[in-house]
Amino acid sequence: MFAIVDYDTGNTLNLKKALNYENIENKLTADPDEILSADAVVLPGVGAFKAAMDALEERNLVEVIKQAAAKKIPMLGICLGMQLLFEDSEEYGLNKGLSLIPGHIKAIPESSGLKVPQMGWNQNQLQQPTSDFQLVDQQYTYFVHSYYADCDPKYIVSSVDYGVQVPSIVQNGNVIGMQFHPEKSGQVGLNLLQKFQEMVKQNDFSRN
Repeated sequence: MFAIVDYDTGNTLNLKKALNYENIENKLTADPDEILSADAVVLPGVGAFKAAMDALEERNLVEVIKQAAAKKIPMLGICLGMQLLFEDSEEYGLNKGLSLIPGHIKAIPESSGLKVPQMGWNQNQLQQPTSDFQLVDQQYTYFVHSYYADCDPKYIVSSVDYGVQVPSIVQNGNVIGMQFHPEKSGQVGLNLLQKFQEMVKQNDFSRN
């Protein structure tokens, strides 16, 4: 069972629909026992970094999520959920994240002349040729965000160009993040969710 972390943020309805479509058993939950006994944990998120972290703190879920990662339970952060996996964010001041992937969340520079937020489809470029997610290479996925992850290239599975290199999939062992919305990215997004499920079943997170 995939535990979707329930902390009143993110478009969980569409995410559940996508997982159901792929026959991936899932449950929206804030119960620590359910999260810690799940086959995988999914951390969705839409909105501001600090508000999301505050919501997790209020529900006593920060340590639960960290425990799940330490137990090597596969974890998938989506959009803001991906950003929360990093050490901190400069959105509305410096705010601490979950520190499950080394790196920092920074604002997309407006100096590029591109509209911020990035909103719409962008083409992914694979950065780790041996990754299980190589199917994303040259494929378009759907983004809505104003901030991006600044991290060591070894954690970047794929990226898109938006004035700066924006990591689109990141991975640190069993902890994975997708900056785009797979549930809004058509068949490509569904294929990526299916691939994540295959990795969970095989317990294989060695390649990134």
